[in-house]
Amino acid sequence: MSEEAFREGLRGLLKEELGLKVEKWTYRDEEGMVYGYPSIIDIDVAIHDGKVILVEVTSHARPSDMITFKKKAELYEKVIGRKPERLLIVTPYADEETKVACKKLRIELYTKI
Repeated sequence: MSEEAFREGLRGLLKEELGLKVEKWTYRDEEGMVYGYPSIIDIDVAIHDGKVILVEVTSHARPSDMITFKKKAELYEKVIGRKPERLLIVTPYADEETKVACKKLRIELYTKI
């Protein structure tokens, strides 16, 4: 529940304070591109000046989460036809291995110092 509250707070901040259009993108991945089997995929999408930014909020980021997020971004690009300009992960906790995964996958990580 606190993760959802944090997500809603971030969405409000991005929208109200920074003027970004923020929406949740939901898609039925029938091909199993993300998880290897058909499933519902959700991503927070922020749009500013026509640039698409995908945002994932999680209470604990793991390296495997970064791979999944990258797959979600690839699915988004395939379905929508637009490559996201930036991929952002917001989390209060990410270990060193997760930080390395983010760097290799070109995902921006926002976490505690």
